[in-house]
Order: sequence, then C-alpha cells, then structure tokens
Amino acid sequence: MADNRSLIEQAYSAFNRRDIDGALALMTEDVSWPRASEGGRVVGKEEIRAYWTRQWGEFDPRVEPLEISVEDGGRVRVRVHQLVRSLQGEVLSDSEVLHVFTVNNGLIAAMHLGDEADTTGPSAAFAHRS
Repeated sequence: MADNRSLIEQAYSAFNRRDIDGALALMTEDVSWPRASEGGRVVGKEEIRAYWTRQWGEFDPRVEPLEISVEDGGRVRVRVHQLVRSLQGEVLSDSEVLHVFTVNNGLIAAMHLGDEADTTGPSAAFAHRS
C-alpha cells in the first residue's frame, strides 16, 4: 500500500516539474486520463502527452497532494490543492479537488475527477478559457 502512495507522490511531483516522460513512466500503456481543461478523456501515454502539452501552452496548473488515502483494490483517493494560473500569472482558480486513481501492477491505470463520472466539458478550474 505504501508503494501506491509513493507512486502517486512521484506522479504529482513529475507533473508539477513538467516532466512528462517521468510522469508517463509511472503509467500503464493504456492509461485513461480526464482532460480537465477540455472535457472528456484521453487514453494512452501519447494522448496524455499531447493533452498536457496543449494544456501547459494555455495554463500553468499546479496540484499539491494534501491527503492521500490508499484503499483496497488499487484505488487511491487524493485530496489536492489545485492552483491554475494564466501564463501571465493571473490566478484563474484556487481550490481543493478530489482525484481518484486506479493502480494496477504498480502503475497508474486511470485517474478520475472526484467521485463522479467525468463530464464532457472542462472542469470549473478551467472555465476561464479564452
């Protein structure tokens, strides 16, 4: 169980450093990920790479884990502080959100936003898109 906690901490650290390769190395080949700033989902490492590259070209998001709860069945719930800034430094969103991960064989297989099914539109944190 501690391994799953470490895995998730490493993933957040890599994301915040903009280390795409480091973050993707922690994921399964067919990882499923929400497109929080666009809506919908992407599947696979290369789709995540393309999504994050687009996202970081428009916003400066940072996510810091506040509480990590490792559950049975490879599920990890993470309460995070999410700060989204414009590329000019303006705060667009400053909130706490819930991320729920599924871990299979020591790798991240999926991430969901909160307890609900992902919506088709962007999350509230990215509602300020121009």
